[in-house]
Amino acid sequence: MELAKLSRKGQISIPRRLLRALGMEGEGYFLVELSSDGGILLRPAGVYPIEMYSQERIEAFLQEDALTPEEKEKLRALQGAS
Repeated sequence: MELAKLSRKGQISIPRRLLRALGMEGEGYFLVELSSDGGILLRPAGVYPIEMYSQERIEAFLQEDALTPEEKEKLRALQGAS
């Protein structure tokens, strides 16, 4: 068991030995929850960047997904057979 200190700003320093055991270096994020017995549970959290697309890129995606005339005809034939 390790001792951690709570700062005046509400920050807790996690002992380096524990961070190394988790494979964490530098900055990172944790999910924090209060347990039923009054403890604080920390779990390492993965944060993944979100890619923002321009309107041009969205239109390119839509064009790539568009059906060819041949595919449209096959689809109509399949729908007619139902």
